[in-house]
Amino acid sequence: MRALSLLLLAAASAAAQPFSFGIKGGVPLTDFVSTARSGNFDYTSVPNRYIIGAGAELRLPFGFGVEFDALYRHLNYAANGGTTGVTPVIVSKTTANDWEFPLLAKYRFKAHVVRPYIEGGVAWDTLQGVQQSVLSGTVLSPSSQLNKTTTTGFVLGAGVDIHVLVIHITPEIRYTRWGAKHFFDPNGGVSSNQNQAEFLVGVVF
Repeated sequence: MRALSLLLLAAASAAAQPFSFGIKGGVPLTDFVSTARSGNFDYTSVPNRYIIGAGAELRLPFGFGVEFDALYRHLNYAANGGTTGVTPVIVSKTTANDWEFPLLAKYRFKAHVVRPYIEGGVAWDTLQGVQQSVLSGTVLSPSSQLNKTTTTGFVLGAGVDIHVLVIHITPEIRYTRWGAKHFFDPNGGVSSNQNQAEFLVGVVF
């Protein structure tokens, strides 16, 4: 009888604290890299308007939860060299893979089908495979622009949890403030944004 009681208690605890996982995708609402003209070089960014990844959540009692995500985006920018009145030529192109890992505490408000929620926590962001391809002209050193490959920040967000049959659809908006810039040009040509906003939609099972 005692073993049965413990088994029922464990089952009830598992039901009250389900573990869920799903996929996430969305678009950035701010540019990852800001570019401008610096001297005889004109920096331009070609933003990739997508974010994709996966997430997992441990749902706790009383509407609370803990979520961990892994989100990916690709970035690139180019440097064009030239002088006034002369058609610029492409000098270099820099590309990188960016991985973002937010760890968030969540609170869902009580509702039957559509439950608003708020979230907050920390995030880690790391650049992988940073490459600078020189196409013509003067060689630019990646070290003069690459400031940090890894940075941390804090995250705030809000969204709604829509329960449809056996899945949850979770559109949300997130704001992240990063502690350091990935890219920084002392001459002001290129700089990564420390303020980041994203619109994400999750499909959670």
